[in-house]
Amino acid sequence: MIIVTRLDRKRFALNPDLIERLQESPDTTVHMVDGQVYVIEESLERTVDLIVAYRARVLAAASTLASREV
Repeated sequence: MIIVTRLDRKRFALNPDLIERLQESPDTTVHMVDGQVYVIEESLERTVDLIVAYRARVLAAASTLASREV
């Protein structure tokens, strides 16, 4: 999950695996695969960075678990 901020300053966790697309014009809009749309404070670039960091954490955790099983 990534933590993002709505325009009213409320933070929430978002599953990046369910994001269909991101759009910035000028606010960043997150379109989910189920049709939900969120407008967030984070820039497009920052949101992509959050997703990349999330995926890196998932891969690192999977690698750690795999090495423990051997």
